[in-house]
Amino acid sequence: QVQLVESGGGLVQAGASLRLSCAASGRTFSTYAMGWFRQAPGKERQFVSTISGSGGNIYYAESVKGRFAISRDNAKDTVYLQMNSLKAEDTAVYYCAARRGVVITPASDYWGQGTQVTVSS
Repeated sequence: QVQLVESGGGLVQAGASLRLSCAASGRTFSTYAMGWFRQAPGKERQFVSTISGSGGNIYYAESVKGRFAISRDNAKDTVYLQMNSLKAEDTAVYYCAARRGVVITPASDYWGQGTQVTVSS
């Protein structure tokens, strides 16, 4: 069993930065792909970014490429999402996910409770 706890969300102005963190429980963190989805009001959950257990495979949604950076610290069982140049359309609840494999998918094994990111224009 893996438990995920996100933190770092908040209200910022357009152009600002935020760093989300997702702390995982369990002793096999490095065997899980980790990543982030987001869901805006009235919209479907959308893939944001994923990182493999070793950190060697990283993928981003086109909408965040060049602005967001995902990383992980396996010694701390934590994955991060650095979000720069935030836009109003980045406003959403951000969910951390974990899945055995190289990437996360909408059918990932474990999910966090979500953290709200609100970007004012």
